[in-house]
Amino acid sequence: MPQPDYFQITEAPGLLATHEQLERIYHRYHFAKPFTIGKKILEIACGTGIGLRYLTQHAQSITGGDIDDYNLAIAKKNHAGISNIYIEKMDAHQLPFPDESFDLVLLYEAIYYLKDPEKFIKESYRVLRKNGMIIICTVNCSWRDFHPSPFTHNYFSIPDLQVLLSSQFNSVKMYGAFKIKQGISATLFSLLKHLAVTMGLIPGSLRLRAYLKRIFIGKTFPLPVSVSENMTDYLPPVELDGMKKDDTVKIVYGVGRK
Repeated sequence: MPQPDYFQITEAPGLLATHEQLERIYHRYHFAKPFTIGKKILEIACGTGIGLRYLTQHAQSITGGDIDDYNLAIAKKNHAGISNIYIEKMDAHQLPFPDESFDLVLLYEAIYYLKDPEKFIKESYRVLRKNGMIIICTVNCSWRDFHPSPFTHNYFSIPDLQVLLSSQFNSVKMYGAFKIKQGISATLFSLLKHLAVTMGLIPGSLRLRAYLKRIFIGKTFPLPVSVSENMTDYLPPVELDGMKKDDTVKIVYGVGRK
């Protein structure tokens, strides 16, 4: 079976995005930044590496891995000559590193593409050093406007992600971000989105979605090559009860410590 074309669903430089999309991208990497100081970092499913340069500001080094060759080619081109950034092809289910190689493992908006997330968690635990951390960021599938992307296998609710991380990691915390807006306009947009999903009108490609967003939402912005400081506003995530579903936030972080 051929590998899916992951590039069509990758947040790549130049792709048109809404302001909230930019906020979400910045949020992921800014959230991780305090844990990078002097550390060796591994970002799995890094795509074109939009957050790698930002995280190397205080890190010892960062390795970005992806399974898509086109993503990797862009990532290598955009980070050529940066001595502490390494780009490698890798499978999240079988990481090509010795035990205890990294201090921090990141998996952002990608766990639902994994065929065997349990194996990924075991591999992440293996390559992390003592007291190392893993941060998983994922869309909240309990959000009323949630709709699945192409090529996905399984989406995790907050309790599901808590259980998954707890299968290996001793200390696990869950956080939520991007509070869902209330009001007439938000409700109307939600209804229109549900109708579009039901009728199969939302394309799988992020590029096609970008044009629809420009028509229905308004102004869009090209994604940058790299995240930069203060690119957007940042509102810290709030800690959640890991044993309860929560439909008031769009984005969920699962944080585990070895």
